[in-house]
Amino acid sequence: MISATTKWIFLKTSSLIMVPFMVWFLLNFVALYDKDYYEIVEFFTNQFNSIIFCAFIIITFFYSALSISEIFEDYITNEKTRKFANLMVFLSSLIIPTITIFTVYKL
Repeated sequence: MISATTKWIFLKTSSLIMVPFMVWFLLNFVALYDKDYYEIVEFFTNQFNSIIFCAFIIITFFYSALSISEIFEDYITNEKTRKFANLMVFLSSLIIPTITIFTVYKL
């Protein structure tokens, strides 16, 4: 299969998977909006909520990295610059969710 086709399939699949996670996140964000610190910590110490939140973060960063790399391929003509930009996006899409997951589980 062509690389562009594989990327397109991953992009569409991750966007479909992200929809129920986004609904869950928005409903819980509205519920947590007026809560104090201890209630928010209690929410994230619930194992179900922390697993769902971590999956949401991973899928969102995966989707974002794929989307941004497509933009780079369309608008950055210099090959070295494009590869560097894609590398930075890839690294940030690994580092930021990892830090977030460790922070959530450290609560």
